[in-house]
Amino acid sequence: MTFLLDAIRWIFGGDLAGTDPIPVALVAHLLSSVAAVAVAIVIAVPAGWLIGHTGRGRDIAVAISGAARAVPSFGLFILLVLLMGVLYTPAAATVTFVILAIPSILAGAYAGFEAIDRSVLGAGRAMGMTEWQVLWRIEVPLGLPLLVAGIRSAMLQVVATVTIAAYVYGVGGLGQYIIAGFPLQRLDMVLGGAILVAALALVLDGVFALLQRASVPRGVRAARSRRTQSRDRIAREALT
Repeated sequence: MTFLLDAIRWIFGGDLAGTDPIPVALVAHLLSSVAAVAVAIVIAVPAGWLIGHTGRGRDIAVAISGAARAVPSFGLFILLVLLMGVLYTPAAATVTFVILAIPSILAGAYAGFEAIDRSVLGAGRAMGMTEWQVLWRIEVPLGLPLLVAGIRSAMLQVVATVTIAAYVYGVGGLGQYIIAGFPLQRLDMVLGGAILVAALALVLDGVFALLQRASVPRGVRAARSRRTQSRDRIAREALT
């Protein structure tokens, strides 16, 4: 309990021991994470939508996603630094973050399309929709919640990895407090940095949870509400 109180006191005005101010570190951590996820979205979403729409290449995508998730993030970071050279460490860090973000986003993109009832797609085509219209007017809106869920997972993983990256080179971010605190035996700084990272992750998770909820089409929410009300009514009737 004492360590926790010391960490909280450090967060709200403790000695930074030559590190960046907390707001500066927070912004740097957030920008690094958002930039990597944005690049991963540009790469993974079109590929995932293509796989989900055509049904081709799914096995390859699953294999690649599984292999990428099995690679330790810190080990991948070190490997890229060794391959690209110390002078290109920032680029190696960015590539690492992007690689780690791609599997979750790719899976969310094609899984969102696969979860759509085939009869809905058939009805769209029966109405004379082109494949492009089916994609943008049916598949993308209905698949968006699972895509947001994939982005949510990727963001949390990248936030954690940016923390570890401070060990290899001065990327800034909240991880610098954890790294700087160990040699100084400043447990308040180490625990305070960990609390800040956890708080950032929780806030981002909450934001993406709201986005995921908001991304559900209005008609789908209404249909779910009617089904829930119907089940509740049947349950009440069965009990009376």
